[in-house]
Amino acid sequence: MFTIAAEAYDRFMGRYSTLLAPQLVDFAGVAAGQRALDVGCGPGALTAVLADRLGSAAVTAVDPSESFVAAAKERHPGTDIRRASAERLPFPEDRFDTALAQLVVHFMDDPVAGLREMARVTRRGGVVAACVWDHASDGGPLSRFWGAARETDPDVHDESKLAGARQGHLNELFGAAGLDQVEERALSVDLAHASFEDWWEPFTLGVGPAGAYVSALDPEARARLRERCRQTFPAGEFVVTARAWAARGVA
Repeated sequence: MFTIAAEAYDRFMGRYSTLLAPQLVDFAGVAAGQRALDVGCGPGALTAVLADRLGSAAVTAVDPSESFVAAAKERHPGTDIRRASAERLPFPEDRFDTALAQLVVHFMDDPVAGLREMARVTRRGGVVAACVWDHASDGGPLSRFWGAARETDPDVHDESKLAGARQGHLNELFGAAGLDQVEERALSVDLAHASFEDWWEPFTLGVGPAGAYVSALDPEARARLRERCRQTFPAGEFVVTARAWAARGVA
């Protein structure tokens, strides 16, 4: 569960997830007239896109983080937003036409149970969709960071083995959760950074596994990691291209 402020998440991963959200919504085939559930909504990047497409009243969102739920409620006052985990959704069967989870499956305590719950609350024939960054290869938004961390600390535990972070794994999880007609697609975003400092500073905010790792380093180790990361980027502006694996299935 994330206990950090929503603003810190926005500066770290939110800048990528806002670009990713419209692509996941398109991949899921979200259409006017549907009722949608955003599972693990965070501060509301995906919620915003769903509300824009369907209307706020047609969107429901849940997240286990108290700070994220508070932020999402403030940002989306017309949307039903509740504090709940993916594994225990507080809704009856067949409540929604579609259920989506953006950058969440790898943080679920039990990914198969979470996806099974998403399928339970989705009507028969409705779509369940999710995406996870490609942390298992060099395609994710944090790949350069973890690559530098492995060089400076061979014992580091990165995010490459998290659920859904490698090609094909989301498909396997969807199948285990009982979803039918499962499809996979790579989604990609490009995010411009004004400088290395613009890229590095959010890593110091304690967000997610990467932020926690930086926060736990002593000043000397942190400086070594920062310098190694800096060496992987050009001077001045640059663009980070980040890939996520997405899967969708029919309930």
